Amino acid sequence: MRIISGTHKGRRITAPSKLPVRPTTDVAKEALFNILNNYYHISELSILDLFSGTGNIAYEFAARGAENITSVDANYDCVKFIKKTSEELGFPITTIKSDVFKYLEKASIKADIIFVDPPYNFEDEKFARIAGLVFQHEMLNEDGLLIIEHSKHTDLSTLENFRESRKYGSSVFSFFE
Repeated sequence: MRIISGTHKGRRITAPSKLPVRPTTDVAKEALFNILNNYYHISELSILDLFSGTGNIAYEFAARGAENITSVDANYDCVKFIKKTSEELGFPITTIKSDVFKYLEKASIKADIIFVDPPYNFEDEKFARIAGLVFQHEMLNEDGLLIIEHSKHTDLSTLENFRESRKYGSSVFSFFE
């Protein structure tokens, strides 16, 4: 994986092969950030990255100037890797080791962007539960956006607050507001 823009542009980050992750492709990530740049000043956003994995999305937000980033993942090695890498790059990323559902039920955080990248074999009910918890607990700031990355075989358009989906290869970003 690499950082596409901002500070550290072009920098490659190699995650340990033992991490149970599927990083967002560079093509999909670049398309996502092109969309976000049309609506937001990235440097002014607060970000919550759920199922952070390697930290790929959090690094991209940080490289583009976001200074309030929280990454949550249940895997100890993923959290350790994100913390180590963000310290090496001087990125302001707070890491939390937690089950995402437990975190969403208890956290009192508000964010402009909540990015969710669960495993592609996630069950539809779990996607609905995540979106439900985000909106039930009013975790988005005004004009905030919930973005869920999922496989092209999953359709989230029936969920409440759904706005649109964008497909990039085998990845789809569903946007909720």
